[in-house]
Amino acid sequence: MEISSSICICPPLMIRIGAEIPSSIIRCHRRTTIMSSTPKTRSVGLPGYSIATPTPTPKTRSVSHSITMPTLKTVYKDNYFERLAIHYLSKAVQDTAGIRNEEPGYESLVVAARSVFRSFDPNQQRQLVVKALQHAIPAPISLMIKTLMPPSKFSREYFAAFTTIFFPWLVGPCEVKESTSKERNIVHVKKCRFLESTNCAGMCTNLCKIPSQEFIKNSFGISINMVPNFDDMSCEMIFGEDPPALQDDPVLKQPCYKLCNVKHKHDTSCVS
Repeated sequence: MEISSSICICPPLMIRIGAEIPSSIIRCHRRTTIMSSTPKTRSVGLPGYSIATPTPTPKTRSVSHSITMPTLKTVYKDNYFERLAIHYLSKAVQDTAGIRNEEPGYESLVVAARSVFRSFDPNQQRQLVVKALQHAIPAPISLMIKTLMPPSKFSREYFAAFTTIFFPWLVGPCEVKESTSKERNIVHVKKCRFLESTNCAGMCTNLCKIPSQEFIKNSFGISINMVPNFDDMSCEMIFGEDPPALQDDPVLKQPCYKLCNVKHKHDTSCVS
């Protein structure tokens, strides 16, 4: 701080003397004023003198680049028939596992799946889901479909189209894509509803991917390879393609999410 005696204060303005000011124009009282050594001022030109007014200091805010904004969860508005299908599948899982929960809507299926995941080992989990699917879809129906639609380009494309029309309530919005063989036999799930809701790679592989592949192959006679992408939560279902052996499947060698809702461990313990 420095003391300046070259300042005249004339309320309500501070006047920096640049020339002699006639007393008929303005009367001021000379006094000693304490100022900052580097005052921030702006000058307004008037005849014979200049007016110094404080320059407002712009407000700034610091932005932390280390904060990652959370991804918003997809909101689904299930209609009556979709809620009916969700309840039916959830009840099939609960009856097969011998558990019960009173959660509404899709959350009921997620809670049932978590209970199965916590209570059984991976092999038991897969077998239980296969039994639940067999309970949900009676054997006579699956046998009829298997007989009437043997493996062919038509059946592969039919299953792909059927999935995009009747199962978005289970896996989320999806579309049919063309494969390298020029068949429209690939279902691309943009963001899997089950994976997003469970947030666990192990639940995806042991309660969806592996048992679904087995059930569709044995019940409908068509092979399918389900390839989840744990980076963006998308998935591809490739009808007519055999999945790799479990010991060779790269999906089973990936660690779970750091924010896993079940085991809270970022390793492969959720998968195997």
